[in-house]
Formats: sequence, C-alpha cells, structure tokens
Amino acid sequence: MENKQNLLKNLELFVAILLGITAVLTAWASWQASLYGGNQATKYTKGIALVGEANSLYNEAAQYIAQDMDIWNKICDLRIELEFAEQNNNVEEIEKLEWKLEQIFVDNVTEELAAAIEWADAQPEFASPFEKEGFIESYYEEANAIYEEGYATIEDGQRDNSLGDKLGLTTVIYAVVLFLLGIAASFEQIRTKIMIIILAIAGFVYATIIMLSVPVLTL
Repeated sequence: MENKQNLLKNLELFVAILLGITAVLTAWASWQASLYGGNQATKYTKGIALVGEANSLYNEAAQYIAQDMDIWNKICDLRIELEFAEQNNNVEEIEKLEWKLEQIFVDNVTEELAAAIEWADAQPEFASPFEKEGFIESYYEEANAIYEEGYATIEDGQRDNSLGDKLGLTTVIYAVVLFLLGIAASFEQIRTKIMIIILAIAGFVYATIIMLSVPVLTL
C-alpha cells in the first residue's frame, strides 16, 4: 500500500513537472511561429514589390529597344543617302549627312548600341546590331536580376510559412499532451494513469523533435 502511494506521489510530481515544461514549450513554439509568420508577411510584401518593380523595368527595356531600333533605322537611311551622295560626288550633301550621323551618334546612341553597331559594321554581310549575341538580352539584365531577387524573396517567405506551420503543429501536439496530463489524475487505476502518461510523453517527444528541427528566430 505504501509503495502504491509512493508511486502515485512520484507520478503526480512527474506529471506536474511535465505539465510545466510543456506549457513553457507551448508558449515558446507559439512565439516562434508568430515570428515566422511576421517574416513570411514581410518577405511576401517585399518580394511582390520587387516583382512589380521588375515588371516596370521590363516594360522600360522594351521601350528602349524600340527606341534604339528606330535610331538604327534612321542611321541606315542616312547611310544610304550618304552612299548615294558619295556616288554623285555631292560634297555639300555629304557634309550635311555626315554631320547628321555624327549628331545622332553623339545625342542618341548609347555606348552599348555603339558597340553593337561597330560589331555589325565589322560583319562581312549586312547585319543588324540587334543580331549581336546577348545584345537584346542586355536590355533586360536589370529587370531579370530584380525578378530573381523578388522570386527568391517570395520563396524564402514560403519557407518561413512552412516552418511556421511546423511550429503550429507543435503547439497542437503540446495542447494534446497538456490535455492528456490533465486528465491522467482523474483515473484511479495506476495502469491507466501510466498508459496515459506514456502516451503524453510520446506526444511530447514527437512535438519537441519537430520544434528542434526549426531554426530559432530572434528579435
């Protein structure tokens, strides 16, 4: 009889300690889950803003391409006129057209476009500077870089969401553990008490393993 009473006291003490630890860990997991939720929202907002910025830059790049193509067409037209003037030895027209070409290159042609035109002029047959490998893509480099950053940020937010869900599951399991430990005292049979406590311990261990698999966040 005395042994039974000692066992009951030890079980009650163990349950009380485990209740306290579980309650503390539940609060900790809930706090960590809220931090992950905050991180997720922040990263989603930032990622969406970056993607929006990239969309604007992409549209700007398309406009720059159209503008540079128009400039290239004007250069081609002036070159044709210049060639015709040279064939007719029209000095005044030649000077006029050369001046126009020079002004276009000074005022409207970027360094990148100038380099592409130089490449096109060096080809054995007529070529457009926009045929140069990687030249069209260069207009979209900034937009693509921001796209990558934006999607990477959103992906990080999704990762935080997944980790927050894990912690949410942890708090649910801890709640079940608290429930089992709470009702254990209501059973008179020691065997039933022990079975419930063992079940609670299993849930506690499982929840703790899940919680420990999630990196700790700090303020």
